Amino acid sequence: MTGSTGGPVVVGLGATPTDLGMVRLAAREADTHGRSLALVHAFNWEAALAGPSLAGSRDTAEELIARAATAANEVAPAVPVSGEIVEGAPVGVLVRRSETAFLVAIGDGGMTGCGRCVPADAPAVQLAARAGCPVLVVRPEPPPPGPVLVGVDGSPGSRAVLDFAFGCAARRPARVIVVRVVEPGRPDGDDDPLGALVAEARRHHPEVAAECHTVHGDPGTVLVEQSRSAQVALVGARGDQPGRGMLGEVSQTLLYHAPAPVIVVRGLVSAVPAGA
Repeated sequence: MTGSTGGPVVVGLGATPTDLGMVRLAAREADTHGRSLALVHAFNWEAALAGPSLAGSRDTAEELIARAATAANEVAPAVPVSGEIVEGAPVGVLVRRSETAFLVAIGDGGMTGCGRCVPADAPAVQLAARAGCPVLVVRPEPPPPGPVLVGVDGSPGSRAVLDFAFGCAARRPARVIVVRVVEPGRPDGDDDPLGALVAEARRHHPEVAAECHTVHGDPGTVLVEQSRSAQVALVGARGDQPGRGMLGEVSQTLLYHAPAPVIVVRGLVSAVPAGA
């Protein structure tokens, strides 16, 4: 089962101050796409039982939900907001919610500040690899008002990524920059398939301005650099291999190092309707 095009934007709440910035960005996404916002906090009963007061831990979680709802209402007052405290591990809870969500948002956990380390067990990475819908990974700093960047490789999964990117751009509004990166030593190939994919996606959103670029270099490095001026960067989970539990090298590189928010698009091959 894939994520639901009629479902809410689900936000995975932690307990850090930067989460409110994530909530605000997720609320804007919900408003942009005409969705409700579902705030979810995974409550660790084992840790709560080890603490001095179970009631205090529960009260803290409820206060977190209330603060997040207030932050969401400040930026998107028309968006319906719900809050839920769920028992379980955060990633597992959000993976289950992703089966009926339109989008799941989570903070990056400080990944962009960890240098060259590769935190494969980071919650954002695990969620992006296992979710049943697109995953928005939010950075601590707000993004600039730039274009929507989308990296494609011409694989079958590129169609879903482009559809989602043009839908995002149409509702902001913003222009789309489509980048295909050719690695050194490999032939450019025929650009017509890429042009045809972009033309097909743009057919549903003719009002969206789009640029197509073929760039030579390392795909991850090029897209990270391009993302510096983007308000959001979109990429498929793993090229033409959309199976759960897998992330490709390019999507991992963007998650670890892109300064912009990143949406890893998955679960939409059969779920994105025309014009979505």
